[in-house]
Amino acid sequence: MEKNGKGLLNIIGSGSVFEGAINVPHSIRIDGHFKGKLQTAEAVTVGEAGTVEAEVKAQNAFIFGKVMGNIYVEDRVELHTSAVVVGDLHAKELVIKEGAVYHGNCSMQKGKEAAIENAVA
Repeated sequence: MEKNGKGLLNIIGSGSVFEGAINVPHSIRIDGHFKGKLQTAEAVTVGEAGTVEAEVKAQNAFIFGKVMGNIYVEDRVELHTSAVVVGDLHAKELVIKEGAVYHGNCSMQKGKEAAIENAVA
């Protein structure tokens, strides 16, 4: 572990149930069930057994399990093969792997849209 605290990981383990608000300065992994509001300055990972019913705000999101709620990410969202997401996504980059289920609206940030419009023009 670095002295500045970078690299720390918070975990809600398999079989655990947590309801409320979480705001952590480091990455978090959810393999249990979380309901409420989730915010992290780094990455959120929802494992295959993980279920999240929450508004999620993070730098990056890696989804292998289920998320019901809107996801607001500064950089990248990855929906892996086992992912099921019901809610709106807001991110610069979105990767959806074959087999993932996604139901919602997606909004890419304007910087990315401007780059696409300039490339097409």
